[in-house]
Amino acid sequence: MLTLDHLTLIAPSLEEGVAHVRECLGIDMPSGRKHPDMGTHNHLLRLGDDVYLEVIAIDPTSPPPAHARWFGLDDRHALQTAWDAGLRLRGWVARTQQMDAVLAQHGHLLGRKAQLSAGSAPPYFFAIPPGGALPLAGLAPSVIDRGQRPPPIASMPDLGARLVRFTIEHPDPGRVEALFESLGIQHAPQVQKGDALRYRADIQTPGGMKTLC
Repeated sequence: MLTLDHLTLIAPSLEEGVAHVRECLGIDMPSGRKHPDMGTHNHLLRLGDDVYLEVIAIDPTSPPPAHARWFGLDDRHALQTAWDAGLRLRGWVARTQQMDAVLAQHGHLLGRKAQLSAGSAPPYFFAIPPGGALPLAGLAPSVIDRGQRPPPIASMPDLGARLVRFTIEHPDPGRVEALFESLGIQHAPQVQKGDALRYRADIQTPGGMKTLC
């Protein structure tokens, strides 16, 4: 019911996020778009036929929304603390075309369905936990249902980057694997034992194999 859609690097500013990707991958990410409903904006990098990388940050030129932003962006202290600690790839998004069914079973983990606008395109839907936090502090994916909208990857330029491996480190790998199995995730991150929750993406680039975290 859920398939890996994209990886999310959550940045204090879009400039810092793009600079980090440039430093790690040697690639300048193309501009993405603004999210008026959330007061955020992004850059996007294609990583294959059906997965991409997003750098997202608060858009200082947009008015703040009346509700919590997604990806925990309103907690600027926590965001900056994680960024300074080198925890930058902290979110990931899984897609579904059965949002209501997914949330009926897992809404206590993944959040509530929000309808978002996209200019003249049909609306899309995103699951957001209370207060805009990452699901299970980023352990679980955010969930998107694009409805009738075409996947955005079709319009992204191909700069030769390919996701080879997406890995999560966690002190209790068995718990993580059980979570992913219960959610029914296709192409879930590989799980390794580590001291703390941390994501890593191994990406083949025109300059060779690179790592983003």
